[in-house]
Amino acid sequence: MIAEKEVMFTDKDIRQIESHGLTQDKVIDQIECIKSGMEYSNLVEAATVNKGVLKFDKHDMQQYVDLYNSKLDVLNVVKFVPASGAATRMFKFIYQFLKDYHEDEERLGHYLKTHKNFWVFVNGLEKLPFFENVVSRISNYSDLAVEEKYIAFVKVMLADDGLNCSACPKGLLPFHKYNDEVLTAFHEHLLESTLYASSNNISNLHFTISEGHTEKFQEELKNVQQKVQDKTGTKFNVSFSYQSKSTDTIAIKSNNELYRTPEGNLLFRPAGHGALLENLNRLDADLIFIKNIDNIVILEQNRKQSEYKKLLAGVLLDAQEKAFQYLNELDKEMVSERKLLEIAMFLTHRMNLRLDAEFDDFSFNEKVSYLYKKLNRPIRVCGMVKNEGEPGGGPFWVKDSEGHVSLQIIEFAQINVEDKSQKAIVKHATHFNPTDLVCGTKDYKGNKFNLHDFVDPKAAFITIKSQNGTDIKALELPGLWNGSMADWNSIFVEVPLSTFNPVKTVNDLLKPAHQVL
Repeated sequence: MIAEKEVMFTDKDIRQIESHGLTQDKVIDQIECIKSGMEYSNLVEAATVNKGVLKFDKHDMQQYVDLYNSKLDVLNVVKFVPASGAATRMFKFIYQFLKDYHEDEERLGHYLKTHKNFWVFVNGLEKLPFFENVVSRISNYSDLAVEEKYIAFVKVMLADDGLNCSACPKGLLPFHKYNDEVLTAFHEHLLESTLYASSNNISNLHFTISEGHTEKFQEELKNVQQKVQDKTGTKFNVSFSYQSKSTDTIAIKSNNELYRTPEGNLLFRPAGHGALLENLNRLDADLIFIKNIDNIVILEQNRKQSEYKKLLAGVLLDAQEKAFQYLNELDKEMVSERKLLEIAMFLTHRMNLRLDAEFDDFSFNEKVSYLYKKLNRPIRVCGMVKNEGEPGGGPFWVKDSEGHVSLQIIEFAQINVEDKSQKAIVKHATHFNPTDLVCGTKDYKGNKFNLHDFVDPKAAFITIKSQNGTDIKALELPGLWNGSMADWNSIFVEVPLSTFNPVKTVNDLLKPAHQVL
């Protein structure tokens, strides 16, 4: 292996590897992982209502909401928001318009008929939260013909010396307009936290951002913090972190040779949202809510939706309390065969664990050890939405290489749809993952789990990209709520589609969930 390293890497390469906080061994492991190819998940069946997905009526839901409310003042709660993405992809079809449309050669009406996205966009211009800001930068806007207005608008909206929307972090993009006040997604997340994630009038929020955007986020926080504190009577503790360079992964060419930049350097890339496990692992809290930066709606709708966040938290607290009770009993050897059976039933019916087939044949001590290990893990409760054509991974029962079956969130990229049996399971899926979860990351003694101990490294992604005209293969770490949480205890709860309102394109800002009527 040493000889292989010496041939593979130059002194310059080694310095570059070390500058990323990586080791040669780790990079070689990454390369071997890419060469070996991605391991598809082995789906057993889709998780459905009463078979991996819980569904509560109003009465039961209220009980869990009340449980959470009753415990809130003694809990340390954090809202964790991945917010490193730029808004570039939101405006992809606008850039396509600027590239394809030639006003001297075709009529705008024809372009609108053949490009529905752009038609929706121009018909909703005045409803965009940044409409007035853009128009104020066009001196003769009111005098322009309709066609000229559209062209001038999109150019100023995207121009470096205009609003420069596409280069803006998505979290700092204007999302909603309330009368004369325009709020960014970041601002809205502060407001939302007061509805379900504040304790004793204190809201703790942690945003993972791009290091290059730090100054902009801190400026936005400075501009809005006092205003939101005065409005809500809540104090905000806001922190930021970056995706660590040590989580970057190497890329290689499609023929498995090292890719080198024109300057002769190796190519390292951010390893997807799974890299944020390190950021999550640093947090010290009783409960951690996770929600993406772009899945945020106007405040009035949020008041209703916050009840479902409390539902998830109540379910977690209820399950955690019982798990901690059992763990203390196992720890103190205060158990009988009858109690072991009770714990096994709890794991099966509440924590969605399928016991090993040999469990009944285990000795008493083996059962104690087995149940203790299965119980003493982080817990996540994830909202799941009925699948009505929206994109996103979903909940499935999955079998690992050792034959153990567990409940997982699986992305479509992890599924071998060429396999007819796997494709048939996907066809029967009823729910998708809106990335709406609450996590318990402490054990029954109050100590933080090391979340890296519960990752399935085999759930990494291999993606094909293009770099300067060359096809490359890149490694992404197991997704934060996918393989990175593979060995957590998982509980999935059905929540309504109204809780899922991501802004993937600028047109999504025109939808009712993002409009103040």
